[in-house]
Amino acid sequence: MSRDIQQETRTFKVRSEDVESARVILQRVYAALREKGYNPIYQLVGYLLSGDPAFITSHNNARNLIRKLERDELLEELVRSYLISASVHIDDK
Repeated sequence: MSRDIQQETRTFKVRSEDVESARVILQRVYAALREKGYNPIYQLVGYLLSGDPAFITSHNNARNLIRKLERDELLEELVRSYLISASVHIDDK
């Protein structure tokens, strides 16, 4: 009996220092976008969906900061923060 590779669940793990970096970078980028008068949520979503750094202002080095991390690291931090704020227990395995 052969194993169907598409049915296997893949696991993904980010180091804890990357999570802290993602949190700090998101906070700094958010602040820079607000300072420039943009809607930070719309701009961050545009960046996360497209990968185009033009969605992020260069003000306060925000564009270079956000490019230091992979988008999957940013998404992981966003999901983690959302679940914590919704009082969901997160079991980091």
